Amino acid sequence: MFLLPYSFLVSCTKFLNIQYTSLFLSLSQNIMRTRNGCVYPRTSMAMELDEPESEALVFDDKTKKRKSMVASLDSKVKGSVRRRVTRNEENERIKQSADRMAMNEDETKERNQNRNGNQEGFEFFDELPDDLIISILGKLSGSATSPSDLFNARLTCKRFNNLGQDSLVLAKSSLKALFIPAKKWSDSAHQFLKRCCDAGNTEACYILGMIEFYCMESRKSGAALMAKAAMASHPSALYSLAVIQFNGSGGSKSEKNLRAGVTLCARAASLGHVDALRELGHCLQDGYGIRRHVGKGRRLIIQANVREFAPLLSLRRHVSALTAADGPVLEPPHPANQFLAEWFGTHEVKTCEEEEEGRMELCSYPHCGRVETRRHEFRRCSVCGKVKYCSRACQAMDWRRAHKPACEPPAGLEGGAVAYEEGL
Repeated sequence: MFLLPYSFLVSCTKFLNIQYTSLFLSLSQNIMRTRNGCVYPRTSMAMELDEPESEALVFDDKTKKRKSMVASLDSKVKGSVRRRVTRNEENERIKQSADRMAMNEDETKERNQNRNGNQEGFEFFDELPDDLIISILGKLSGSATSPSDLFNARLTCKRFNNLGQDSLVLAKSSLKALFIPAKKWSDSAHQFLKRCCDAGNTEACYILGMIEFYCMESRKSGAALMAKAAMASHPSALYSLAVIQFNGSGGSKSEKNLRAGVTLCARAASLGHVDALRELGHCLQDGYGIRRHVGKGRRLIIQANVREFAPLLSLRRHVSALTAADGPVLEPPHPANQFLAEWFGTHEVKTCEEEEEGRMELCSYPHCGRVETRRHEFRRCSVCGKVKYCSRACQAMDWRRAHKPACEPPAGLEGGAVAYEEGL
């Protein structure tokens, strides 16, 4: 072991070349100083002074260690930052969920307070979905016995009023729910039937079509509504259009179309309409608009009578309930015919423009309600000439009801077969 003073080593570095300074510095770092000022190399030093490459290896190891330490520090810092961000996001999510829970709790408390308060019924309906309320109102309108049933439900609240005007509810309205008496007719009733027609209710189309065609004298719109119902296989609408074609209603006498009337009558008869079946039988029996075939015509008339009297035969106990004061009435007339009868019973029938003394006359069958659209449109009885009918079905029904005992030929003429012929 040799000992060298530290000051000697420092002075030597000034005279040596610069490239060896780093070597002496590393050597100075690997030596130990004693109390007397002498230094000696460490026992663990394994570096040879004669090899110049050892210096580069030492510095490479240090740089690698420093880089690895810096990288580890960077990864730790980045990991800590990421952890802080994720923790902040989780905290925000937790706060949001807590706020939502608090809001829901507040809403439930308010609802419970409102239920326990004065307004108990309306807040309960606010929680129901619209589809459920519409389905309930649709069933109500389909089973209603009068228009007031649906209107009373609509008066419950604003929500019921709005949902009660939905097309699904109006399309399911029953026949009784659409019946509006002539005394209560107004613009609001007209608009209600119009909305039902727009919703696709065939009964509303037929009723409003009959009212507009005969009462309001708007022939085109009324015929269009009846045609809309007839396209949906509505038997009464098909029969009414057949009557219009037979009589040429709304036009001149030359506009009659007997073949179209027979076709419409056959379609309505196939759907079970009794009056159409009877009318078709008379057309076949008389050869009116179709080739004459007496046997088939009589069969159809018999079938119509059987269908008409079938309810009476099956319900003998209720014969008194089904019998009116002026004759048997097996089925009540359609609401459209009831409206026409009431309307022209309270309103005067307009006179003809061409002849001041002439008047438009009603069908003599009281449950029909149809009125002439021109002079001498309906056909009169060929025996007495006092009554007029819009169709053979009305003549047959009125013959059994009241006209048979009252039909007498005029003075100076002998009786003949009961028939009715066209007006002059």
